[in-house]
Amino acid sequence: MPFWWPLIVIAFAYAICKFLLMLIPPNVPSIEVDASDVLAHGKDTDENSFIYIPPRGRTQQSEKKVQCYEPATMKYLGFFPALSPAEVKDRVTQARNAQKIWAKSSFKQRRQFLRILLKYIIEHQELICEVSSRDTGKTMVDASLGEIMTTCEKITWLLSEGERWLKPEYRSSGRAMLHKVSKVEFHPLGVIGAIVPWNYPFHNIFNPMLAAVFSGNSIVIKVSEHASWSGCFYYRIIQAALAAVGAPENLVDVITGFAETGEALVSSVDKMIFVGSTVVGKMIMRNAAETLTPITLELGGKDAFIVCEDVDVSHVAQVAVRGALQSSGQNCAGAERFYVHRDIYPAFVSQITKIMKSVSAGPPLAGRYDMGAICLQEHSERLQSLVNDALDKGAEIAARGSFGHLGEDAVDQYFPPTVLANVNHSMMLMQEEAFGPIMPIMKFSTDEEVIRLANDSRYGLGCAVFSRSQRRARQIASQINCGVIAINDFASNYMCQSLPFGGVKDSGFGRFAGIEGLRACCLVKSVVEDRWWPIIKTKIPKPIQYPVAENGFEFQEALVEALYSLNIWDRLRALVDVVKILTDQSSRVVRKRKSH
Repeated sequence: MPFWWPLIVIAFAYAICKFLLMLIPPNVPSIEVDASDVLAHGKDTDENSFIYIPPRGRTQQSEKKVQCYEPATMKYLGFFPALSPAEVKDRVTQARNAQKIWAKSSFKQRRQFLRILLKYIIEHQELICEVSSRDTGKTMVDASLGEIMTTCEKITWLLSEGERWLKPEYRSSGRAMLHKVSKVEFHPLGVIGAIVPWNYPFHNIFNPMLAAVFSGNSIVIKVSEHASWSGCFYYRIIQAALAAVGAPENLVDVITGFAETGEALVSSVDKMIFVGSTVVGKMIMRNAAETLTPITLELGGKDAFIVCEDVDVSHVAQVAVRGALQSSGQNCAGAERFYVHRDIYPAFVSQITKIMKSVSAGPPLAGRYDMGAICLQEHSERLQSLVNDALDKGAEIAARGSFGHLGEDAVDQYFPPTVLANVNHSMMLMQEEAFGPIMPIMKFSTDEEVIRLANDSRYGLGCAVFSRSQRRARQIASQINCGVIAINDFASNYMCQSLPFGGVKDSGFGRFAGIEGLRACCLVKSVVEDRWWPIIKTKIPKPIQYPVAENGFEFQEALVEALYSLNIWDRLRALVDVVKILTDQSSRVVRKRKSH
């Protein structure tokens, strides 16, 4: 029998055992989260049935309140305190105390926390999506895609790979330090602060929280004043999961308020993550500079969607509409500029028109609608002003979707899905972030032209390129100045949670998600130690010990040549010189000792 047969048998048996172990479900406890007030709200009463109750030991000092409404119906949801700077600093202090305990937790405990969350999310998808829908106006399908799937994918990735990327990473020590071991260690920073937007209230809380907690940090999250109702409910889920694994109280905190609340958070934490507009991002950057607080900024986007002439038009049209209308266009990675090759431009616009005319917008929980409401009040007016500017400059409305039965109080919260043809870069719609359900479609003739057009933007978050030739699509994509590229797809990057997410220019800097985002929550330490300690200890060579010998520089010169000369023979000759100098130095020391 060949000697390697036993190795094959062992490897096969190991693989079988590993597969069988995968069939055994992990022991994950269920958590109970009180949702009775959320489920009852809006069904039997219009009164405020979900009032914020501060946790034990926390008093509500501020008289300011964050008022919450359903964008789709304008029903009143409740109010929450706008925390003062003093209250924010107190919350951060409590989170800092909790983090000192959590930093010593095992990855086994952290993984169990994630599994508990994952189990709850899967079992309560409808509840989570309904809460998100009420607070933002989005449809249940949009909530499932943007809130549930992305969060589950992040949890699954962290369970699978998170510990691997936080373990010490060994690096080469180079020629001069061959006798050393070099590694990079990843330690928790302390308290992470996050200010998150309203468009995906569930995922925007869980995304930074998962990375922060898994890497050993605590986190304080300021939710948007436009999505505080849902945010405070989602906080209950996190609290219950933390309690189930014995995590310290206050490890994760969710706070509500306005600008001064956010400013106080920026000045109190060890790392700041901000997702939102470019204007506010610049303000946060200025505030962070006062305390030299490191920040990650994921700001606005004006993503290009490029369609070459060799594509399957009907297929790409469906992807394009989803790219424009996901969450009513209120998507930081949404497609906002559509560039279509002139050879297929009429066919593409025709197909888009057909799809768009079938789209209906309305209150998501009141009927079967394809698109929901606009979250922010008065944003519909801004969207219409962008359309009007484009029409004044020669654009044409190719199609508009329809409305369902809108309540009189909420009619201004809706904007019809709109297709604009014959647009150009003189129009504000092609320069400013719209954040709404508008598809401006522009012709291009050559790859060089569309690359120039795609880069003609102050934003640089993402881009999608479609071509039957993947090589051609990659060549175009490689020349687009942005942080996220999808080839023959739209925004699929975000479902690959091993990848970093973020942009350039006015879209911000730094990355969250992926390995880079996880490690961004860490203090990165470089560590060097003796490879064969204590057998071989590092010593300063005699010629450069104090007092430095007369031939000290001669020794250094020969050492540099021995280590780094390009020619192997030059290195060998220099190495002989190094040995000679060291030998001569030793001889001098011996003679000196004898003379004494």
